[in-house]
Amino acid sequence: MKLIKAIIIESNIDVIRQLSNFAEENSVIIEVCDHSGNFIEGIELIKKHKPDLVFLDPTDDNLASFDLLKELDFNIPKFIFISDDKNKAYEAFQYNAVDFLLKTLNFNGLIVSLYKVIKLIEMEISFQNQKLNLISNFSSESSSNGFIAISSSDKIELIKLEDILYCKADGKYTEFVLLNKQKILSSKNLGEFTPVLLNNHFFRIHHSYVVNIKQIIKITKKDGLYCEFPHGISLPVAKRRQEEFVKFLKL
Repeated sequence: MKLIKAIIIESNIDVIRQLSNFAEENSVIIEVCDHSGNFIEGIELIKKHKPDLVFLDPTDDNLASFDLLKELDFNIPKFIFISDDKNKAYEAFQYNAVDFLLKTLNFNGLIVSLYKVIKLIEMEISFQNQKLNLISNFSSESSSNGFIAISSSDKIELIKLEDILYCKADGKYTEFVLLNKQKILSSKNLGEFTPVLLNNHFFRIHHSYVVNIKQIIKITKKDGLYCEFPHGISLPVAKRRQEEFVKFLKL
């Protein structure tokens, strides 16, 4: 079972304490990473922790800031709304919340809501794995033609390999930076792209970076090796990879 990472956006200290204690007592299924008193601050915690779940007090102020979720470049977390106002239950489902809980919280209600979240995430992972297998097969075929398929949470983009400056590892995600300054965040990790990229004039200069050799403008040797790219981008070559990198370039 997947461990659910959660944050709390709630101003009531008693509710925060109750949710935190619940997480401590059920640490094999849920971890509370952080909490905030309002959605403005909470969105920064969401960006920092990339949680699977947010417990939210759906106050008018919090819901007025809900559109800030559109700023996220990764999967939007699931929401459980928690309120002492029964009328907020209707709003919860308007905002696609997985569930609504009425204060004061109880153990059984929390467990049922949490398992709804877990079931939904497991279904999405299963669907995503099926999609990734199809994309992987498609990528293998398309890479020989100079393209790569990049999957995100809601779409698949077919990108020319020659248009990629570099790829950056971002935890379980990969950020592709293109020649036109566009950035594309994939829901696959960098290791899954590496076999295709390394066969097409790419080199892993660092644990976090795979670069397009054809897009390097120059290599500087001040305090180590650095690859210079268009738009003033400079990326370091890890010390343990420098010798292999020089050989790869036949310098």
